[in-house]
Order: sequence, then C-alpha cells, then structure tokens
Amino acid sequence: MKILPYQPDQSGMAYSVGVTLDRFIKLKQSDFPFASGELSQLLRDIALAAKIVNRETNRAGLANIGGAFGQINVQGEEQQKLDVIANIRFMRALSKGGEVCAIVSEEEDAVIDLQNNSGKYVVAIDPLDGSSNIDVNISIGTIFSIYRRKTPIGSPIQEEDIMQPGSEQVAAGYVLYGSSTMLVYTTGFGVNGFTYEASLGEFFLSHPDIQAPKDGKIYSINEGLEKQWFSEIKKYIQTCKERYYSARYIGSLVADFHRNLLKGGIYLYPGTQKNPSGKLRLLYEANALAFIAEQAGAKASDGFQRILEIQPTSLHQRTPLFIGSDTMVDEVLRLIAKSNQSISAWNL
Repeated sequence: MKILPYQPDQSGMAYSVGVTLDRFIKLKQSDFPFASGELSQLLRDIALAAKIVNRETNRAGLANIGGAFGQINVQGEEQQKLDVIANIRFMRALSKGGEVCAIVSEEEDAVIDLQNNSGKYVVAIDPLDGSSNIDVNISIGTIFSIYRRKTPIGSPIQEEDIMQPGSEQVAAGYVLYGSSTMLVYTTGFGVNGFTYEASLGEFFLSHPDIQAPKDGKIYSINEGLEKQWFSEIKKYIQTCKERYYSARYIGSLVADFHRNLLKGGIYLYPGTQKNPSGKLRLLYEANALAFIAEQAGAKASDGFQRILEIQPTSLHQRTPLFIGSDTMVDEVLRLIAKSNQSISAWNL
C-alpha cells in the first residue's frame, strides 16, 4: 500500500476560500477559561439568525415584506415589517440555543425572560437597525451585546443581570446587510470581520484584526438637526467643512460606523433641543459599537465620559454618541470641555 503525506494544492484552480466563522470561533475558544463552549455556541446562533435575516432582506421586494408593519414600538418609532421578522428570528435562535437567560430587544417593551435559569448569558440586541432604509435598498444592520449574568446559575434573572455597564460585555458585534453581508465582532481580543458567501452558506474571515485609522477625513452627522445643536457641535462641524472633510451620512448606524471604522472618520449623534439625551440606545446600540471601537483602537464617548463607563438606569436609555477615530473624537471632547458646561446643562 502506497502512503503519501498530504501536500496542499497550490494551483490557481485550488484557491483557498479562507477560514470559516465556525472554525475561527473554535480556534479562539481558549481565550475564555471560564467558558465551556456556551459563548461559542451563542455566537453561532447569532450567525445563523443573521443568515436568515439576510435571506429575508434580499427577497423583501419580491415577498412583499417591505414597508411599515402598522404598529409603533416602545421607542415611538413606526415598526417596519422586517423589524418584526428580524426580532422573531433572533428571539427564536437565542431561545432555542439554551445559552441565554434573558434578552433585551429594541422591539420589546420589557426584558424577555426565557425562563432558562441555567443560561449564563444576557443578550441586548437591535434586530434591524436602519430598517426604514429597506424600501430604498440602502444598507441596514443588526447590533448585539453579550453579558455574563451576575446572579447565580439556576436562580431567576434579576435587574443586576440586565443593568450592566458596557465595560462588562464579554462579546459584541454587528451584522451589515449591504452589497455584501458582513459579521464583525469582538470578544475583547481584537476585532475580526467575516463576509457571507451565500453559495456556500458560510461566513469567511475577510477582515482579520481590524484596526481603525487614528485620524480621518469623514464626518457623519444628521445636518438636518443643525438648528438644535449646541454651539460646540456647530463649531466642530464648521471646522470639518473648512478642512474640506467629506460628509457621509447614510442614516443606518451600522453602515456609517462600519465605513468610518475601516476608512477613518467620526460619527456624531449629539443631544439636541428635541432629544437632549440623544436618540441612540445605550444598552443595545452604543455599548456594542463602543466595545468594538475601543478594541480596534478608536474611541466612543457621550461627550463627558466613555460610553462603556455609563451605568444604565433604564432599559431603553438613550445617550449622545461621539464614536470613531481617536484624534477626531478627542477634538470634539476638547471643544465640549472648553465650554465648561456640565452634562446636566447639555441635558437641559
């Protein structure tokens, strides 16, 4: 019997398709000495739900699942049909996986107790960010945070399991449904991005060890709210214009953040006269992206402190957000500090 050692084929016909998300998660499982596979499985559950939402998003126009659902969610925003569908998909995936004891969702008024007291993790999620852009075929996304519960395994969930600052996250990520679908996540050991290959049904590592540029020339802000900005924000945006920076604002938080993370830039959603505490939610939007930003060498602040240091006091708490390249965020924070205003003044 003839035996030959395996030699990888180096011909052009046998190009490598890369490392799958599943294999990458298994390789990195040793980063968590306290875990025994539950966190890895939880990330796979999220990836599976993302694949299903990706399919639904791609066929929205054909299946008549675009447009408004006809109800208003707890945020006072009109729900889109795909908001509801995405919420159902992620809820179902997280409940069936067995690793999660509770879920906080943008689409739900209260904490969803999965009545799984053996679950080690709490997930906070915005199932479909930017869903109003679906009907015009613009990028949308999913944002998620993962926390370890504080109370003993086997006991009912308590408020302390839910109301944790962002610094307590064990993992966070987002899925971007765009010209290609990407899943980007961190477990506190750097940031990695995976692109979905639909023909194989797999996410493949495409952006290893993402590092945000220290500076940039892109600013992302809704300039339609300029009349309601505080003077420091007006001054910073005017400075950006005088430097001929590029204004880029999609209206989907995930898409705007993703572009600036890769190319260098800053995303700003300050408090305004109408929404003095900002509009973005702390638990399932700002915290996740702040964790990713810091792991990639960028910054995230509410103007007065790190986003990750804010102690949440309510489930759907809102916060101003300044997030992006280190140098650009620092410049905004210096302007705010010079104003000698307290956060109570900004919150009117």
